[in-house]
Amino acid sequence: MVGTIHNMNVMEEVNQTSTGNFILLRLSNIPSLQAIYVLVFSVMYIITLSGNFLLIIVVRINPKLQTPMYFFLSNLSVIDIGFSSTIVPLIIINTLVKDRSISLLECAVQMFFHLGLGATECIILAVMAYDRFAAICRPLHYNTIMNKMLCVRLAAVSWSICFLNSAIHVSLTFQLPYCKSHHVNHFFCEVPPFLRMSCRDTSLNEIGMYISAVILVLCSLCLTVISYVQIISTILKIRSSQGRRKAFSTCGSHLTVVVLYYGTILFIYLRPRSIYSPAIDKTLSIVYTVVTPMLNPMVYSIRNKDVKNTVKRTHIGIEKNM
Repeated sequence: MVGTIHNMNVMEEVNQTSTGNFILLRLSNIPSLQAIYVLVFSVMYIITLSGNFLLIIVVRINPKLQTPMYFFLSNLSVIDIGFSSTIVPLIIINTLVKDRSISLLECAVQMFFHLGLGATECIILAVMAYDRFAAICRPLHYNTIMNKMLCVRLAAVSWSICFLNSAIHVSLTFQLPYCKSHHVNHFFCEVPPFLRMSCRDTSLNEIGMYISAVILVLCSLCLTVISYVQIISTILKIRSSQGRRKAFSTCGSHLTVVVLYYGTILFIYLRPRSIYSPAIDKTLSIVYTVVTPMLNPMVYSIRNKDVKNTVKRTHIGIEKNM
């Protein structure tokens, strides 16, 4: 779908621009395609909100799901709701309206939440991998290792560090002069397009991005990989084929999301300038800001019997009260 999005001429009428404002892209200039894209993105956004809110509610009302894994899944759902809500409504509106200008403050706020939530998701995914490691490789000590206080602290530290990092990058980004153009070659405010709009050397900004990516993204990815090396090694030692399938099934959902999310993030932020492609960037950004938040609750929860049973009981209870 995204691959068919048409490139458009980013130059707009002079009266649309003003000092401190930026102009974002729309998904298409063709009215018939605009209607299709708006419909598709609206449906995806509704599914994202419904799925993630449902997961949070189910975890709250079912005592069996009040475990470390589902505590972090709830955090992930909050991230996905915020992630999608920060981006998708703006994309839909800009595809429909003529004036697609966004103020510097609005752009900075969007970039702040986008960066903060994205980095937090990386760390939460790594913590979830460690949780699976503790559950499968250290089952007798699991409750001691993943105690409630540790889970709360891990979540709090993840959110705090990532939003502090986001504030630093947003501040550095918007200190740059934008004398080349105020037309952003993107659907929303993201750091890489803004660095390429500046008439000043952005080497320090790019170095800062690489350092943050190494510390937050690559370290999180390394923790995830190390955890799964240990997990797979332990699973292969299980004699029961049914036990191995169950363990792999538990980890498979998490691995699917990890590969999809980390793959797009690393490609966008860590590849050299020489292979930069705006079209690829925009397509991949749609994947991890629109598609992944929609799929996460489905991938993690639909096959879980406790989640499905809780939803069924709640649905039956609502019908009886009507």
